[in-house]
Amino acid sequence: MRIGAFEIQEPIPELNEPYLFAILWPWIDVNNVGTLVLNELETQLGAEELARLVKPGHFFDFTRYRPTLYLEEGIRRVSIPNVTLRYAKREGGNDLLFLNLLEPHALSEVYVDSVLRLLKTLKVKKYILLGSMYDVVPHTRPLIVNGGAIGREAEQDLKKSGALPSSYQGPTTITILITQKAPEFGIETIWFIVSLPQYFALEEDYLGKVRLMEILNLLYNIPIDKKDFERALEQRSLISQKVERTPELKNLLPQLETMYEVRIKTKEGEGMPKLSSEIEEILWKITGKDLGKA
Repeated sequence: MRIGAFEIQEPIPELNEPYLFAILWPWIDVNNVGTLVLNELETQLGAEELARLVKPGHFFDFTRYRPTLYLEEGIRRVSIPNVTLRYAKREGGNDLLFLNLLEPHALSEVYVDSVLRLLKTLKVKKYILLGSMYDVVPHTRPLIVNGGAIGREAEQDLKKSGALPSSYQGPTTITILITQKAPEFGIETIWFIVSLPQYFALEEDYLGKVRLMEILNLLYNIPIDKKDFERALEQRSLISQKVERTPELKNLLPQLETMYEVRIKTKEGEGMPKLSSEIEEILWKITGKDLGKA
């Protein structure tokens, strides 16, 4: 069955007021936090594929999102980047959908419209966008989560989560239109973006993953893998060791911690301390510097 640019498998399962969790790669998936979270949810709940784009090449440049070769029982096969939607049913609660979005390179309005039509067809109750971005925060404090919501229940969830209201203004993704337009179809929307220290890059950031999973556990009763806490603590320890060996960061860290304390006591953007030119210069020098892996 075709819905916009998607092919959906039939018969369509009967879903109980489903919540949809979405991530967007690569725009707001720094250190693969969103990918880690969605993979965890899909594996934990045994999610099954429900839909995918019929012609992903209409929307994506395959010189930027590269197809990959792999062997299956000795036969060479090709995996083409695509957007997939999976689902999982839960007893005694809302069923769940999982959407792995890619930033489109062409026909963006058609892409957004197709996603919205898919949400409407499946009678999604709540669209929940999860992600991560670099920010001026220290790794020594609980990671800040910024968010926003449209809809009465979603606004209650946002308040309960303790996420800071985002006042970001600037370049964004065209897929933000999904969040803005979904309420027109009776779908509430909410987004949680965890702030990661911009002075350290990780291939898989478990500090960020655990922070988002804590919110999902609080709001939607989703269990957290205890091993993730162990991985997160290990990463924090390794980062601290490398900071200790980097004089610029070691001197900068107390200032970031002070700014952090001010930030969590105020609303985002209100009374928020600005970086001095000296701190900005240090961060620019450190950003991209090879400090090793954690």
